[in-house]
Amino acid sequence: MIFSYLFGGIARALGTKQYLYFWAGNGISTIGRWTHRVAVGWLTWQLTESEAWLGVVAFADLFPTVVIPIFAGVLSDRMGFVRIMRYAVFCAGLAAAMFSVLVGAGLINIYLIVALSALVGTLEAFSGPARISIVQILVPRQDLSAAIALNTATFNAARLIGPAIAGVLLVWTNMTTALAFNAASYMVFFAVLLILEETPGRTAMAERRHMAVEIWEGVRFIIFHPGVRVIMIMIAATALLIRPVIELLPGFAVEVFRQGPDGLAMLLSSMGFGAMLSGLWLARRGETQGLTRLVVWSFLATAIALLLFTVTKIFWIGVASIFSVGLFLLIGGIASQSLVQNMVAPELRARVMSLYMVTSFGMPSVGALLMGGIASVAGLQITIAVGAVMAAALWIWLARIAMGHAAELEKTD
Repeated sequence: MIFSYLFGGIARALGTKQYLYFWAGNGISTIGRWTHRVAVGWLTWQLTESEAWLGVVAFADLFPTVVIPIFAGVLSDRMGFVRIMRYAVFCAGLAAAMFSVLVGAGLINIYLIVALSALVGTLEAFSGPARISIVQILVPRQDLSAAIALNTATFNAARLIGPAIAGVLLVWTNMTTALAFNAASYMVFFAVLLILEETPGRTAMAERRHMAVEIWEGVRFIIFHPGVRVIMIMIAATALLIRPVIELLPGFAVEVFRQGPDGLAMLLSSMGFGAMLSGLWLARRGETQGLTRLVVWSFLATAIALLLFTVTKIFWIGVASIFSVGLFLLIGGIASQSLVQNMVAPELRARVMSLYMVTSFGMPSVGALLMGGIASVAGLQITIAVGAVMAAALWIWLARIAMGHAAELEKTD
């Protein structure tokens, strides 16, 4: 009773055994993935000392999320979420192991980094719609908001833990060990997936239509649902104008704050800590009511915090500012995902969430590529600052529209 009172929705979600297994395995894998990203970012900077190459590597890692989930969502609805994840996670583990071996053998170069980042990113993107969509099957609907928030809090705890592990491994061991850690984490998740009960394919008993028709059904839902449409526009604006700062943090660490890998790890960990706190708060809150307001105001707060980050060269102010970016960015991200999942019909779930994933996780690759290229000419601080100002200007247009659809988005009956 006391545990349930203190932890609210977290206790209810983790009380479902299948969700508990999934949450633990996915969390371990995500820690490994963030360790990998920090290590690869630092390796890229060591080889090139170029903001443009940082953007290219980030683009290679994230761009598959723009394309692959669209098709993976259809396949997940057809085949079942667990089966899709098993295939993708096992292959991602092999790809990460290959990355580690090439670095250890001294055979790595920037072109192989780009190619392997694209491969790992493709496999991650293939499992993405299933990872997001399975939550609604594993927990009762009344616990959906809490489970989504807990998943996202765990993702951002991983953003805190992963860079910290990467910093320790890079300082005390070597790059090979940091990359091998990711390969091992994938295999742990694969072992968990082997004991997780399979979810039936949603279209397994129905006549299957052309894949393009099934994809269009998901697109049509977003276009013609005004509340979901405005939420997706805000997610896209965040992805293009705010989110790319994460991929460009190695450049900020070195050029703006004059720090090494420990400074980069501190920036990333601070951002992850802020995001983890927001996720835990929303998970304990465990309610759909009021989420639209959180999406709207966190969007503005994120833009303001990011602007503050770009105008300082004092490291500790930068750490505090990026903490705030992580805090508000994830409040909006969790709340928006909860609202979209709350609205979508079960038979469309993976397809609609694949489009959410494309927007939320894929578009930052485009933003990172563009901002990395612009920053190599105009400078990091002014490039990211302009993005923050543009986001704040968009908020003026979008805020009232979103609040006008709050009652419909938050309906739970």
